Amino acid sequence: MAGPRKTHKPKQVPTRKQILDFIERSDQQVGKREIAKAFGLRGSDKIALKALLKDMADEGLIDSTPGRAFHKMGGIPKVTVLKIVEIDGNEAIGIPERWEADNAPAPKLRIKEKGRRAALAVGDRILARTESRGQGHVAFLMKKLAQSSEMLMGVVEKDERDRYWLKPVDRKIRRSTPILDLGEAEPGNLVLAEPVKRGSEVKARVKDILGDPFAPKSFSLIAIHKFEIPLHFPDAVKEEAEQAIRLPVSKEKREDLRHLPIVAIDPADARDHDDAIWAEPDDSPDNKGGFKALIAIADVSYYVRSGSKLDREAYKRGNSVYFPDRVVPMLPEALSTDVCSLKQGVDRAALVCHVTIDAKGKVIGSRFTRAIVKLAGNIAYEDAQAAMDGKRDHPLKNNALKPLWACWKLLAKARDEREPLNLDLPEKRVVLDDQGKIVEIAVRERLDAHRLVEDFMIVANVAAARMLESKKSPVIYRVHETPSREKLIALKDYLKSFDMSFAMGQVIKPAVFNNLIRQVDDELLLPLVMEQILRSQTQAYYGHTNMGHFGLSLGSYAHFTSPIRRYADLVVHRALVTACKLEQPAPQNSAIPEFSGLGKEEAGRLERISETISKLERRAMKAEWETVDRYISAHLANRIGEVVKCRITGVQNFGFFATVEELGGDGLVPVRTLGAERFDYDEAKQQLTGMESGTAYNIGQKIELRLVEANAATGSLLFELPEGANHMGSRPAPNWPGKGKGKVHRKGKPGRPANIRGNKGKARRKK
Repeated sequence: MAGPRKTHKPKQVPTRKQILDFIERSDQQVGKREIAKAFGLRGSDKIALKALLKDMADEGLIDSTPGRAFHKMGGIPKVTVLKIVEIDGNEAIGIPERWEADNAPAPKLRIKEKGRRAALAVGDRILARTESRGQGHVAFLMKKLAQSSEMLMGVVEKDERDRYWLKPVDRKIRRSTPILDLGEAEPGNLVLAEPVKRGSEVKARVKDILGDPFAPKSFSLIAIHKFEIPLHFPDAVKEEAEQAIRLPVSKEKREDLRHLPIVAIDPADARDHDDAIWAEPDDSPDNKGGFKALIAIADVSYYVRSGSKLDREAYKRGNSVYFPDRVVPMLPEALSTDVCSLKQGVDRAALVCHVTIDAKGKVIGSRFTRAIVKLAGNIAYEDAQAAMDGKRDHPLKNNALKPLWACWKLLAKARDEREPLNLDLPEKRVVLDDQGKIVEIAVRERLDAHRLVEDFMIVANVAAARMLESKKSPVIYRVHETPSREKLIALKDYLKSFDMSFAMGQVIKPAVFNNLIRQVDDELLLPLVMEQILRSQTQAYYGHTNMGHFGLSLGSYAHFTSPIRRYADLVVHRALVTACKLEQPAPQNSAIPEFSGLGKEEAGRLERISETISKLERRAMKAEWETVDRYISAHLANRIGEVVKCRITGVQNFGFFATVEELGGDGLVPVRTLGAERFDYDEAKQQLTGMESGTAYNIGQKIELRLVEANAATGSLLFELPEGANHMGSRPAPNWPGKGKGKVHRKGKPGRPANIRGNKGKARRKK
């Protein structure tokens, strides 16, 4: 007689953490089948597992390869396709071909090959097995794959033998690629081409003609392609944006601030307006001489919910990228320039920082609310300044601008007592006409109106960080660490050449550098010292651990004031919504996630989020700088052969770099063009010295140079000395303790030198 039929006893579906741990520990590819087998799941359990894995993917915890094998989001699959990007000695270095998890620059892996080398070259694709090693990964070659269709960007050129070449627009790529199929392209066209492998050689097949590489909009397109900046929003993201803008803004659940004369002060050509401000004297008896103020910030977190398609696309971009001719926004325009932009006379949802400021300019109280605002005006910086200087009438001068200026004077007093780093270095801006052509390269004017807005924003950023700390909430901090000892030693050695002392044993604060600046009374020496102080600073970044902000002389600092254009600010907004219990009623549209605050899952990913958006910020900065360089090179292209006034911005053993005064744009003067004598390179002083003549070339030195080349496609310049030039005495003379210990170089063979880039003498934004 048959026994009783066995029934399946349901197993407990593993938790998210258990799945992530299993994926991390496994030495093979992990798919749904492997997870089910490992945890003994069958039948309906597998259905529950499938739903859980989908949720984890939606939450950004895991990603999957095309073969449906899972890996931790931000991690590297056990078996994956790599693209070779570099050959270092005998080892190839590759990056994951598909890197959508963190949407940050992909990690580099060294390729280990067993047995005979596979003759890997840059551009090759391979299938590889990966292993974690310490803080990184290595890859083991499994097999080479067919060439991908990744596009190359370049300019079509024709040589004397009627052969066509694709000249790269990336100055780091030295060689042109032979063109296999020109299509309809002509010499001089900027094109996108498909790489085609022919034996051991890569050739190019033109697929898309972008037009004239010197056309105004081409310069930003080159940077967008090079740095792989997402230009267009997917249809699904735009559809969700259209749904989000229809979310109702409840007047009952928000603080109503529409009666206050709140104003936004921005650049005249601004399209998105994140922030607006208001202030009035505080009439309370215990704060005589003080002010009440508010900083209203667009309530982006209400529209862009964690885990939504909008959120994932914003995280993928990290920030908006600003070029002279266009903006590549972090959010679709339906949000960035419309419903999330604080505009005059229109009801807008805002997250508001209310502060109380005492007569000494110190913040003695703060709170955060979700509010509804209606701006009294959007005012350009220049117009606000002209009104306060009495040069122009403005209807909002008395009830809005005057109280703001009075309050700002108190904030400025407190800032001066705090004494943040004071580097007043000029910032260049490209001015274009209606057709996008360059009108001029101008120095951006610094007005009190700019300083006023900056100080109010700093107040709000500090208040946000401290509020989250008081609520024991996770925070994404804006971190600027103290300069490293190595950089301080380099600064000390540099200052010694000017008889300036710098004590290494002292406590390093921004005031130390400000005192150095105040000691300089020579107008030629001042920009040199400020430049070197800037070079000694660390780069600011985002972090989940508070390390303070050295440059601003602040213990706690977070970015809160620009959620339209920075993902960090959006996360800080969500944290404030949760910590301060500011959640609004759930939207009726089921396509939009209900929760607009910071959930536990997202809070647990702040370290990875911080790393990703820091990388994306650096990507944006490089793209912006390179595009400005291309504009400047194009602007100078009709001045080839002219002698221009320059300033040396970097010195190396192979030559020095100089920038055109009043314009910017860095170019190289190769050491072999300096004359037949030997030159001694002193690394500590960053100086080249003629062994016979004593002619010296130093950072900051003013010098006249002849422009030899201006390549707008790459943004590079090339200079040479004018005939008979002698530049001794064109900068403050350093002490001469004898010949340096640097390597001696002779004049090289004549010929056209390569375009080489060095340290840029530009002010970096540290805030």
